[in-house]
Amino acid sequence: MGQVSKILIANRGEIAVRVIRTCREMGIQTVAVYSTADKGGLHVRMADEAVCVGPPPSKDSYLVQRNLVAAAVKTNCDAIHPGVGFLSENASFARFVRGQGLCFIGPSPEAIELLGDKVRARETAQKFGLPVTPGTKAAVADTDDVEKIVEELGLPVIIKATAGGGGKGMRIVHKMSELAENLAVARREAEANFNDDRVFIERFIENPRHVELQLLSDGKATLVLGERDCSVQRNHQKLIEESPSSGVTDKMRGIMKEGAVRMFRDLDYRGAGTIEFLVEGDKFYFMEVNARIQVEHPVSEFVSGVDIVRQQILACAESGMEIDAVSMKGWAIECRINALSPGKITSLYVPGGPGVRFDTFLYETCTVPPYYDAMVGKLIVYAPDRPQALAKMERALGELVIEGIKTNQAEQLRIVRDDVFRSGRFGVSFIERFESGNF
Repeated sequence: MGQVSKILIANRGEIAVRVIRTCREMGIQTVAVYSTADKGGLHVRMADEAVCVGPPPSKDSYLVQRNLVAAAVKTNCDAIHPGVGFLSENASFARFVRGQGLCFIGPSPEAIELLGDKVRARETAQKFGLPVTPGTKAAVADTDDVEKIVEELGLPVIIKATAGGGGKGMRIVHKMSELAENLAVARREAEANFNDDRVFIERFIENPRHVELQLLSDGKATLVLGERDCSVQRNHQKLIEESPSSGVTDKMRGIMKEGAVRMFRDLDYRGAGTIEFLVEGDKFYFMEVNARIQVEHPVSEFVSGVDIVRQQILACAESGMEIDAVSMKGWAIECRINALSPGKITSLYVPGGPGVRFDTFLYETCTVPPYYDAMVGKLIVYAPDRPQALAKMERALGELVIEGIKTNQAEQLRIVRDDVFRSGRFGVSFIERFESGNF
């Protein structure tokens, strides 16, 4: 497309702030969008211009495609950055943006469609040598067929929305008597969240590691910026991420990288993307692709030294990335700080020191509205190795002050101090066992 001079960020909160900062360093002007609930948001204050796109509910503001594109056209933008969540993996939005002569900072609509369909994505992964968990090759139909499939796979199984993500439309079945009910619930959730009630079934792995590869691609070079371990999660929502993963061997890492690079090159993928895996001992299984930048991208930025947002913009909107190789060094950990209540921030102190970063949209006197994602910030630390990174995170969590709302900060501190977490030997059931004390 050539050099861009103005980008509309079709998102809110900390990711909008994050994109604005990189754009400012690149000399690119920015346009923020906001609902009436976000009028005083930090991203609105930081952007060069801001446009209101509707009332508080996301369906009436941040998810209204015509309003977002109209705002970009009205303010003479060259491109739209979708951030994370909302419309970031919506092929129709990407196609609409391109149809208006604007650059979409992300992969092509065709790549988003293919990767967003979990069944087709599994087929594509297998084509490039990435193993998948045993499961159905297509979306399942009636209950009788499903019972036969489950008998062949063996219990437990997991039902997943074909167009799903974020734990929505996902149900675990341990008993055959629970199958029909969970299938119906998964389909209803899939329809409600993705406007697509199709589901497929996989064998459920009880306590794997959740590991993902960070990739950047511009049609010429495809780079892997190491892996992230995202095993600490509640209800499929990640709480702590780190890079690298203590659960991945060098041999496993090499196979993952080779297949991932071949897959992205074949798709002519542009921008940032993540391939997620389940790791069980010395085996690993492809799970899905997130065709966008991830919330947890800062840990990969620390260990690679790469500004992922910058390279994402260059890959999609300009002549290509500035880099053709990366080297990984050190250890990074991220704790998501979630609001447990809405309210006005009465006091805020952000920890500092070498290797400490806090990505947030908070400032003193700002209001955290009740309408959106609970995450209000990400505390990220970097050190030469995991023990030093853990010590730095413990110190930083102890320094962080957020008053006026309730957060999960105290819980994050307890996790970081936990002996099992510090050992590095845990899987996705960590939180459940941590809360019950049953290790």
